[in-house]
Amino acid sequence: MANPLLSVVIPVFNEEGLIPTLVQRTTEAVRSITDNYEIICVDDGSRDQTLPLLLAARVSDPRLKVLVLSRNFGHQAAYTAGLFAAKGQYVAMMDGDLQDPPELLSRMYELLKNDQYDIAYGHRTDRAEGWARQTLIKMFHSVFRNFSRLKETDNVGNFSMMNQRALQAFLSLNEKNRYLPGLRSFIGYRQVPISYARQARHDGTVPKMSYKRLIALAFDAVFSFSDLPIKVCLYTGLFGMVICLAGGVWVLVSKALGLTPFGWSSLELSIYFVGCIQLLFLGILGEYVFRIYRENQNRPLYFVQTYFDA
Repeated sequence: MANPLLSVVIPVFNEEGLIPTLVQRTTEAVRSITDNYEIICVDDGSRDQTLPLLLAARVSDPRLKVLVLSRNFGHQAAYTAGLFAAKGQYVAMMDGDLQDPPELLSRMYELLKNDQYDIAYGHRTDRAEGWARQTLIKMFHSVFRNFSRLKETDNVGNFSMMNQRALQAFLSLNEKNRYLPGLRSFIGYRQVPISYARQARHDGTVPKMSYKRLIALAFDAVFSFSDLPIKVCLYTGLFGMVICLAGGVWVLVSKALGLTPFGWSSLELSIYFVGCIQLLFLGILGEYVFRIYRENQNRPLYFVQTYFDA
């Protein structure tokens, strides 16, 4: 059987309330492009009715395929599993919460089909989320943009489409701590943004990506694509040296002029300050050591339990 023209990879985790709408909207969007397609939903260890609903939807359309992971391995690992399974000439990535509208897939395909571009990705001009979440995300993108030396990473996510040439380059990157938008930018090729306003979750609930997971993903991005943590250590150390030198000069001047020397409180605060800085540096170095350890373990990113593709 010939490979499909278009593959759409969608990771899902406990999305039973969204599955019918997700399947319907995605199928309609893909059928507006071609009838030769596959939609790969990666069940990332869901504990609700997500899997039964996906399998029920497969009865009416076998081009909906379901890749079931053995447990919850995380968003980036689930995407990776789906990308390795995809066989399409063009492969799209889309979150399963419908915050990224599948109707934009046709625009991405139009930009790629004439071989003018290799990758089309969504650029978020606005997002329907709370102010606290938006503030943290903007802060991260600002830091990452200025220190990663990568283009096409500001206000972007996983929502994208790429041809086979770009996909094979993308899949050749084997690191375990994965930030997919950064990896997509890293491989280069001809990339074009598509601007859109990111919508709220279709079911009205809060995003499944918790603050803890967002911060962990931000750490993966910063430590993998930036030397910012090391620069923080360097510049803080240099600043501390300047403060110490200035303090030493002040002690000498105060003794020469017979001024009152600093008391024990100043000395105690100085010791605490230096101790905190040392702990901060040890924590940063520990992050690098742990990430090196994970890479050297070379454990698989995921395990597949079942793949319903026949």
